[in-house]
Amino acid sequence: MKHLNTVLVALTVCAGLFFGLNFLVLGAGAAAGFGIEPWPTGNAAGYYTVKGVRDIAYGLTALVLLVQGQRRALAWVLLVDAVIPAGDMIAVMTHGGTVGQALAVHGTAVVLVLIASALLFLEQRGVTRDGARDGDRDTDRGAPVPAAR
Repeated sequence: MKHLNTVLVALTVCAGLFFGLNFLVLGAGAAAGFGIEPWPTGNAAGYYTVKGVRDIAYGLTALVLLVQGQRRALAWVLLVDAVIPAGDMIAVMTHGGTVGQALAVHGTAVVLVLIASALLFLEQRGVTRDGARDGDRDTDRGAPVPAAR
């Protein structure tokens, strides 16, 4: 299960970095797939930078926690950050976009992030503070029993 979780988290990291960089580099070109039109022009086009930096920050936060092996903290960050695509989905539905596009683009992102978070929480269930799994202790001495390889 840990490998599947890692793949799902890696997908969320890559998505955040990809979408963020796409908005920074392409601006209006990236905005076409977001679901709201028309897009800002002139000084208002600074929105692309805001959106890009937000998505990159999300991706980097998750990446740091993944690389550091902080899987429980990562589960919490993913759970909280599901608000980002949920907010995007609501913005699309309430600002002239179609419900279908909102659900297809942003709704699937919400589901992916929540599934990854839930699986990380399930992975951590039964893990004690010292990293041993419940039932992996030598109860006579209180020392962890080495895992079978």
